[in-house]
Amino acid sequence: MHCVEIREPGGPEVLELVERPDPVPDHGEVLIGVIAAGVNRPDVLQRRGAYPPPRGASDLPGLEVSGTILDVGEGVPAARIGEAVCALVPGGGYATRCVAAAELCLPVPDGLDIVSSAGLPETCFTVWSNVFDRGRLAAGETALFHGGSSGIGTTAIQMAAARGARAIVTAGSDEKCQACLELGAFAAINYREHDFVEEVKRLTGGRGVDLILDIVGGSYVPRNLAALAMDGRLVQIGLMEGPPEAPVDFRKILGRRLTLTGSTLRARSVAEKAVIARAVTAEVWPMVADGRVRPVVHRTFPLAEAAAAHRVMESSEHIGKILLTT
Repeated sequence: MHCVEIREPGGPEVLELVERPDPVPDHGEVLIGVIAAGVNRPDVLQRRGAYPPPRGASDLPGLEVSGTILDVGEGVPAARIGEAVCALVPGGGYATRCVAAAELCLPVPDGLDIVSSAGLPETCFTVWSNVFDRGRLAAGETALFHGGSSGIGTTAIQMAAARGARAIVTAGSDEKCQACLELGAFAAINYREHDFVEEVKRLTGGRGVDLILDIVGGSYVPRNLAALAMDGRLVQIGLMEGPPEAPVDFRKILGRRLTLTGSTLRARSVAEKAVIARAVTAEVWPMVADGRVRPVVHRTFPLAEAAAAHRVMESSEHIGKILLTT
């Protein structure tokens, strides 16, 4: 197979197209002939040497793929060969062949092309498990999504709107804010020009939001607490600002009965991810099939141009997902 490996930790130029033997599916796994793969920020962190793959996972980057099942391992019905699927994987997606747990292979939703479906697994698993499961966002509530124009953000906006919740987002330009509004956000805050805490208070009549999904951390943590309503929930899924530590005023937590939680996805067991996969299939896939949720694809690159895809990702100029095609 052809694949993109990380020659050594460094910039995008360390991504190198090479040939390797095809992987072989183990018990409970399938071999996918990859048509497209999603590019995500964890891939960038892995390339820099800051996010090693979990034990037993491929050293190749790539956490989501779409394609056709070519072979199956023990315990997987042979009838699955030939299925068009998109899949969540712990690594190995930047390749023309990739193994995946059969339980984490979801059918390509009706009405969606197979390339675009590669942009669904990582975002849908993340948003469902953190916003609606862990964060308990309900119809009639208001959420704040930081990074509203990211793959996670664009998915969260659409899913929240489809389930009757209001989404306020932050983004780094007026163009990105407008894109978020067009996807169904109630309001979009250009964080380079406005203080999001003040804007949230203004937009909610001083009440604050019920849930915040944050990928930044650091200095955002105390500001997030200030923007939460009574019984609000802060769900932390990233630390883009840097250090893992942040000051917390526990008086705010006690006085307003706040919940602070968070999660990561990649290192979870297949069994844990399979629970999320079943929920996504039941709850999210119907929204995709009827058009209420769609992957927003900024641009696709050939697999051999993975370095260029990473440069776009690191520029933060994109809106939605970046994909690689084989």
